[in-house]
Amino acid sequence: MHDSARTANLLGAAALAVTDLVLGGATAAAGTSGSGAAALVVLAADPGISVTELGKRVGLTQSAAARMVDALEARGLVERRPTLGKWVAVHPTAAGRAASADLLDARGGRLTALVDTLAPAEQEALAQVLDRLLRAVYSEVGSSERVCRLCDRPTCTEAGAICPVGQAERERADG
Repeated sequence: MHDSARTANLLGAAALAVTDLVLGGATAAAGTSGSGAAALVVLAADPGISVTELGKRVGLTQSAAARMVDALEARGLVERRPTLGKWVAVHPTAAGRAASADLLDARGGRLTALVDTLAPAEQEALAQVLDRLLRAVYSEVGSSERVCRLCDRPTCTEAGAICPVGQAERERADG
């Protein structure tokens, strides 16, 4: 008989351990906090968003996001630019884009090394399970930007693959 509580516990332990590995590599590569690393990835994919929107995407309040942007700006990784309205757009600098690329490389390397410990059939099975789990996570969180804040988006859609989070979001919008 299958013990779903044990499986859930194993998932929790694995998720936390993988998060520690990924964030450790990503934050070291970017030289910033976890939220700062996520902000750099978000801004590399979508430059020019407001501090408030950036905070929403990385899970921070507006005031915490402003402090994070201050810290990233002090390190020369982002810059604020005025817009026509009252808000200010945040853009990555060349150093910020390079840091984003470095942290995605570090993240990808660690994750690929873990996945490569599995046989090809196990990798395919894991991909199918993760597809379903990510759709479920999206239904709980309700924001693809939040779920995918540290994603290497081009990798997710290589060779015509469909991002499960993006697909779940499209299905929600259609239905």
